[in-house]
Amino acid sequence: MTQTLPAARDTVPAPASSELGALTELAAEGLSGVVTRVQELHEAVARRSFGPTGPAAAVPRAAHDAVAGSVYGALRNGSALLGAGLARAVGAAGGGPALSAHPRGRLAQGALNGLWGDRLERAGNALAIPMAVRVDGRDVPADREALAAAFPHATARPVVFVHGLCESDAAWGMRARERSGTYASRVLPEAGATAVTVRYNTGLHVSENGRRLAALLEALVDAWPVRIEGLALVGHSMGGLVVRSAGHAAQDRGDRWPELVRTTVSLGTPHLGAPLEQAAGLATWALGSFPESRPIAAILAARSAGIKDLRHGSLVDAEWETLDPDALRGFTRADVPLLEHARHHVVAATLTVRAEHPVGRLLGDLLVLSPSAHGVHGRRRVVAFAAEDCRHVGGNDHFDLLNSPEIDPLLREWLGAPRRLPA
Repeated sequence: MTQTLPAARDTVPAPASSELGALTELAAEGLSGVVTRVQELHEAVARRSFGPTGPAAAVPRAAHDAVAGSVYGALRNGSALLGAGLARAVGAAGGGPALSAHPRGRLAQGALNGLWGDRLERAGNALAIPMAVRVDGRDVPADREALAAAFPHATARPVVFVHGLCESDAAWGMRARERSGTYASRVLPEAGATAVTVRYNTGLHVSENGRRLAALLEALVDAWPVRIEGLALVGHSMGGLVVRSAGHAAQDRGDRWPELVRTTVSLGTPHLGAPLEQAAGLATWALGSFPESRPIAAILAARSAGIKDLRHGSLVDAEWETLDPDALRGFTRADVPLLEHARHHVVAATLTVRAEHPVGRLLGDLLVLSPSAHGVHGRRRVVAFAAEDCRHVGGNDHFDLLNSPEIDPLLREWLGAPRRLPA
């Protein structure tokens, strides 16, 4: 099945130049897609209602199809015209406010990219998020002058934070007021480290974001204002997969930065897949088996490539490029070694205090189960994390891991005094 939003037309219109204009076009396109799915559902039910084609049914069915087709066509054309008209109006008014300039707008933009970011990028939509270092809600070019201005107190130990699906760089500040700050403010100063947050389009394949992160990190270490003594990478949820994929891509590219990495941390990362996406894949397959439910399956299938990668925790192109993401079988996990110069720490959370509690075993942190976060299937360790580097934090949900004081002692331990890097 395709990984696109339902569209009113086969061709994608010229993208709006402003974020607000792009949002109006996206809304109109989404409405057209809903109309199309409703029409398909209507047609499937009608075929069953009219039964086998025959002379007696031919005339009323032809009349029904003509009227229904005209109505649905008018609705699709109307939504397309409305979207284009609103986009032109926004353009004539100067483009409107930049959604990404406001915290709530960035939150919405991150969610849209998580759901349909692959489609947004293909269409050249202004809402598509480019991967970039972020400071104070703005992109910072990875060149020496820009980084020196953005990090006037840069230390030799940058810690790069990579967020998860449908999130943004601002996610690391969740509940900062009630939790007396963030990891960056509570932990990093005493570790002599500097926080570097990255924002990216979580709707793209993890492997694509891995390549982009590898290139960004190479530029970052080349242009960092001071000589780097050690690099640490912290990923939340999908971010942990992107970090692992970046390491694989960097080694293929011959990058220098992997040799500087001494620590990686995965917080609630579905290294072996996420149950919610596994259920979505199963539902898509099941609904696609019946004509009346195929339009609903098409809506489910429109979720982004990034979301579908979470079914198995896919890291490289070979794991998805020849596979129907909603197929029940056929996935083969690639051998993706961990960076050999680093120590890799993973944290799993459960809603219950004890990991062994039946509710904790069943629900995990609501989105990721502990075995997946620790890279363990049954009694077999699939991802080569050392057992002593796998930790559990009870009484936390998936998003608590973005800024939980209970993680502070672990980060202090893991991001402490740097060990000697290889010559």
